[in-house]
Amino acid sequence: MSLPPAAIVTDIEGTTTPIDFVHKTLFPYARARLAAFCAAHIGHKILADVPEPVLETLLGWMDRDEKITALKTVQGMIWEEGYRTGALKSVLYPDVPPALKRWSQGGLRLFVYSSGSVPAQKLLFGHSDAGDLTPLFSGFFDTAVGAKRDQTSYAAICRGANLSPGETLFLSDVAAELDAARNAGLRTCQLVRAEDDTKPCPDHDTAADFAEVARKFGLPRA
Repeated sequence: MSLPPAAIVTDIEGTTTPIDFVHKTLFPYARARLAAFCAAHIGHKILADVPEPVLETLLGWMDRDEKITALKTVQGMIWEEGYRTGALKSVLYPDVPPALKRWSQGGLRLFVYSSGSVPAQKLLFGHSDAGDLTPLFSGFFDTAVGAKRDQTSYAAICRGANLSPGETLFLSDVAAELDAARNAGLRTCQLVRAEDDTKPCPDHDTAADFAEVARKFGLPRA
């Protein structure tokens, strides 16, 4: 039997957080405020990489759920205001906070890798329905390290965080991301959340929740 992993890198959407929260709460919140944001930030460097017409470009990217760094940064800035005022509070699956706490207390190093910007990741875990969970994590990564379906991204994360790929477990609901992580030498597990109607992939270990992840990989559990 393999030794338990020493580190965990987790996705967010469909893994720690219901897809509906992202698509039915966060995205509409940002979309409704996008025009005002663009008007207030004309000439700002954050919009410098967005082709004209800026608002229409951002809306198109949002409609197609493009994983473009400029869009994710803008969304994160808009969400920051919502979290600060209390209009937004992030939702996590109920099995996630206790598992993250046990794993951190048990000595595992925890990381996040998501297409959402690092500031947006910290907002989500910092303003969750289970309180501020950001102290549990050793680091956060976004598409600045590369695309989530590119194995070089996972190699870059391991180098940047001084992780051994073979001792690192990547958690995601997306098979293509798991394939890329495995090709980089990481261990993998697909979260198959019934609420998100995730289709299991036969090429990877699967788990219905973080409690099952703990059982399958010998991690600290209640």
